[in-house]
Amino acid sequence: MIKTDGNPAAVQCESERFGVFTCMDDAVGAAELAQMAYLCYSMEDRERFVQTIKTTVTAPDVLKIISLMSVEETGMGNYEQKLIKNRAAALNSPGTEDLVTEAKSGDKGLTLVEYCPFGVCGAITPATNPSETIICNSIGMLAAGNSVVFSPHPRAKKLSAWLVELLNKRLIEQGAPANLITTIREPSIESTNEMMKHPKIRMLVATGGPGIVKLVMSSGKKAIGAGAGNPPVVVDETANIEKAAIDIVNGCSFDNNLPCIAEKEVVAVDCIADELIRCMTQHGAWLMTDPAQIQALWELVSNDKGGPDVNFVGKSAAYILEKAGLPVPDGVKVILMETPGDHPFVREEMMMPILPVVRARNVDEAIDMARVFENGNRHTAMMHSTNVEKLTKMAKLLQTTIFVKNAPSYAGIGVGGEGFTTFTIAGPTGEGLTSARSFCRKRRCVMSDALHIR
Repeated sequence: MIKTDGNPAAVQCESERFGVFTCMDDAVGAAELAQMAYLCYSMEDRERFVQTIKTTVTAPDVLKIISLMSVEETGMGNYEQKLIKNRAAALNSPGTEDLVTEAKSGDKGLTLVEYCPFGVCGAITPATNPSETIICNSIGMLAAGNSVVFSPHPRAKKLSAWLVELLNKRLIEQGAPANLITTIREPSIESTNEMMKHPKIRMLVATGGPGIVKLVMSSGKKAIGAGAGNPPVVVDETANIEKAAIDIVNGCSFDNNLPCIAEKEVVAVDCIADELIRCMTQHGAWLMTDPAQIQALWELVSNDKGGPDVNFVGKSAAYILEKAGLPVPDGVKVILMETPGDHPFVREEMMMPILPVVRARNVDEAIDMARVFENGNRHTAMMHSTNVEKLTKMAKLLQTTIFVKNAPSYAGIGVGGEGFTTFTIAGPTGEGLTSARSFCRKRRCVMSDALHIR
């Protein structure tokens, strides 16, 4: 029995019967046995199991527990927006409907091309979106006919184990094989390496930083890499400036800037920059103007390698200002500042609600600067403009997986925008926003000289 007592800190896992193992080899072996049995289940069964995951996660008590546990265990993000992200991951992740069969018929017969399972998937999940990634990956991978072994970030190990156990229990109740979803109690770099090298793992999916993505891409196995971004947002003179200001503040501050799609720097055309900054300060941004304070803030929140200090990643603007010894205004969501384009706050992805604004002489220069700031990640970019020609130009030049026009960044993952939700956004390996078909092999089935009835 899963024990909570209404307190996420008291959540406990039971035993290895429900997907949580003490060693990686056992977790992989159990997932392989489950997947072999799963091959004989129908598409209707798969969809029933997908719906079981969705129903389980969106139950109010479960949604509350995983959202609270995520904040408490990782020390990142905020509860209210974790609720939104977990709910979106459950409700908006495609199931078996994503697996569309291709057919070709002619005088020589009928050929079908279908999306089929790889087998056992190995999935590496981040501390930034731990439960969200487990939810959307589980839905997609099980819809595709796979089983999955999760190697979670150690900072989210309790949450990950609890959620895997719960999902296994609910799936077994619906007639699924045991251990379709597995993990280990004490994840580590060593256990992740063991999973990546394990001969029974047929596909690797990494959601995280550039280091782990590079590892899976060099594994010799089919790999999906969802790597880092540094999303810029461009605002030109044709934009609705107040709406742009509200959208940017809301997108940048969403879950304390943890999503890899969130606005990380603004490039504003000079003639509207002052108005944009003024509007942003009216809607939750606190403007820092003293160069010495900006430098002190950088030294506070960065590490000795010039990247983000993990103690500040996913922290609120109020928390950061307090640690900096600065006044904390009521309702502050974002720390705003003007910087040159070569400032480290612009060039480094910090995953904090700290937002530098860089001025450009015109929209063409702004687009060129945004392309440089995005660092070639091809992840996400935003633009606020009513000039269709310039919107098209930015989309073509930056080549990002997600391009959001006149909306907060999170519209790009189905929160306030059309389209499905995922937290595994594969720029480096090219799959884009992953769904069930991303975790499949394409197979051809040919019947010669038959079933052509035209």
